[in-house]
Amino acid sequence: MDVALRLGDIVDQLGGSLHGDFNVMIRGLAPLETAQPQQLSFISSAKFKSQLLSTNAGAVVLSEDLFQQYPPKCAAIVVAKPYVYFARLTQLWKQKTVAPIVPGIHPSAVVHAAAQVHPSASVGPLCVVEQGAQIGPNTVLHSRVTVGARCVLGERCIVHSGAVIGADGFGFAPTGAKWEKIEQLGAVKIGNDVEIGANTCIDRGALQDTVIEDGVKLDNLIQVGHNSRIGQHTAMAGCVGVAGSADIGAHCTIGGGAVVLGHLKLVDGVHISAASVVTRSLLKPGHYSGVFPIDDNAAWEKNAVTLKQLHQLRDRIRKLEQHLSENSD
Repeated sequence: MDVALRLGDIVDQLGGSLHGDFNVMIRGLAPLETAQPQQLSFISSAKFKSQLLSTNAGAVVLSEDLFQQYPPKCAAIVVAKPYVYFARLTQLWKQKTVAPIVPGIHPSAVVHAAAQVHPSASVGPLCVVEQGAQIGPNTVLHSRVTVGARCVLGERCIVHSGAVIGADGFGFAPTGAKWEKIEQLGAVKIGNDVEIGANTCIDRGALQDTVIEDGVKLDNLIQVGHNSRIGQHTAMAGCVGVAGSADIGAHCTIGGGAVVLGHLKLVDGVHISAASVVTRSLLKPGHYSGVFPIDDNAAWEKNAVTLKQLHQLRDRIRKLEQHLSENSD
């Protein structure tokens, strides 16, 4: 759908201070380096100043500081938080260009007679909603989502294609000769405004429920083990693995490919770098990195620099030992 909005109308709807022609027509959003005269872009860091000064965009969103230091040759919308403003721009553009999702259950979906789907929710093609599950108001299940028995999703959740909510947790007791299955008797309870990426799996609890609190954002291909809890507004990037009974606080971030071992606690405000392995509970807010083992990020960076110098340090120690040996003779 071809959409054109006047720059001034965008500012009227979203706010900001406009510097430039109110009547500039905007037909799309684009990065600084590829934007054309009828497109709107944004910059949130001075490290992209060269792109700002050379962009062909018709308008750019930026902070007051950047506007004063590097005034662009195009129109500008000056705001306090350019990245947040850009997020709202994308929402506005989607409203104008994409047909709204229609509430209801797709004919190919399978919904158990004892499940509850709110009339304002949308259940997409080939979804499965099992016995006793509850889907809250304005929640959207995209194609091929499975919601297991007795699992609950709150209001305004978005679950992307292929996600599985409420499969059995990984529970087996060794008997010596084989494994005895531990039946998973809990469910998954998901709060409001949660977004779950494609092919992400959240296991049901063994006895108690696995809990995903309000505002949590999970990327694609994430595994959340049974009985885990993820606190409000925590975000996880793709391929994160959370083992069973982990307790993760609110407003945490976990980078792509990181692993949190089972039965550990992360307090509110913990931030884990990508590909890190959390092997101990983290009881102090902060930024943590590493695999040998995980540590405060500043300490880990110092150790990483030292690690790269180990070969040189070894040679120096050998020479020193040799020198001391020769002198002792």
